[in-house]
Amino acid sequence: MTAQDASGRASRRTGRDIHQVAKRAGVSPATVSRVTNGKASVDKKLASRVWKAIEELGYTPNPQARALVSGRSRTLGLLISEMTNPFFPELIQIFEDIASENDYELMVGSTNYNRKRAELFIRRLVQRRVEGVALMTFRSEADLLHELIAREIPLVSIEESTNGPLSQVLEVDYAQGINEAMRHLAGLGHRRIGFASGPMPHLTNVRRKEAFELAARAIGLAVGEAPVFIGEHTFEGGKQAAEYFVAMKKRPTAIVCSNDLMAVGVVRGLVEKKIEVPRQMSVIGFDDIHLAEFANPPLSTVRMAREELARSAFNALMQLRQGKHGPAFEPRRISTRLILRQSTEAPERVAVTPRRARSRPAGR
Repeated sequence: MTAQDASGRASRRTGRDIHQVAKRAGVSPATVSRVTNGKASVDKKLASRVWKAIEELGYTPNPQARALVSGRSRTLGLLISEMTNPFFPELIQIFEDIASENDYELMVGSTNYNRKRAELFIRRLVQRRVEGVALMTFRSEADLLHELIAREIPLVSIEESTNGPLSQVLEVDYAQGINEAMRHLAGLGHRRIGFASGPMPHLTNVRRKEAFELAARAIGLAVGEAPVFIGEHTFEGGKQAAEYFVAMKKRPTAIVCSNDLMAVGVVRGLVEKKIEVPRQMSVIGFDDIHLAEFANPPLSTVRMAREELARSAFNALMQLRQGKHGPAFEPRRISTRLILRQSTEAPERVAVTPRRARSRPAGR
């Protein structure tokens, strides 16, 4: 059966259903269509009658049929890295809310860092005739996107361009938040600060590490005073980072982490080594996932706002659909900022000295 035949059959079947709903509700078929597509222009009383008729008749609007007839699926794709990192489910929820508000469905897939899995999901996106795809993986999938690019499907990506004719890059301002974190620690008196980095050479991790190193130099730290551990963006990676820094002859008094999962793992690893956070070692994360606020102690972290990221991606896809693109279409900046909680304080040697001085007997 050809797509044209399927389109005709779907159209006739859906048309009869719409007419039955319209007759029972006492409205026009066009009104039924506007109601099922979520158009706000329909009077609330009429919409209520339409939904009542739909329920009584057991009618289910068919989005695939509408897509065949209209050429529009009103579906967007969202590709993420993994579901185990709470950052991504939080991002999905916000993106889905924004899409729903604008009458779009959302297809979500996770790569789980598996190339074949990513390829399969991208093929499904093409089959569903999605109207745009947001690549929120923080890793490059450019070599997997040839079919989406060939069909000129709008694409939004983080950090790296997809090189498609309809594409937009979102650039996270890592330096802004990491600079704030480093200045905060320096202000408390920390002069040896470690960095727990995610795996290399992924561009997002390279940029977070570079932001840390620049910030370390800006507050006057030498290379040896700003040691770096490179591991996985996981709880286990954080525990390994804690073991690495604790084993150093001159261990840091504070650790900045490339994401919150590593930071929570670092805290756990330090506690297992009988090192108190923050009294003996301060810890700062990155992302500000919901879990950070409920960690023990509540985690100071650099916030990368999921709502700003999701809304910027959605708005960029809509602009690309309207043809607003080209060489002058500059990357969109996503801001970051430090959120202070209870996982940072002055290093022990700084905090203890004044108390000892005050305890000396008078005249000595």
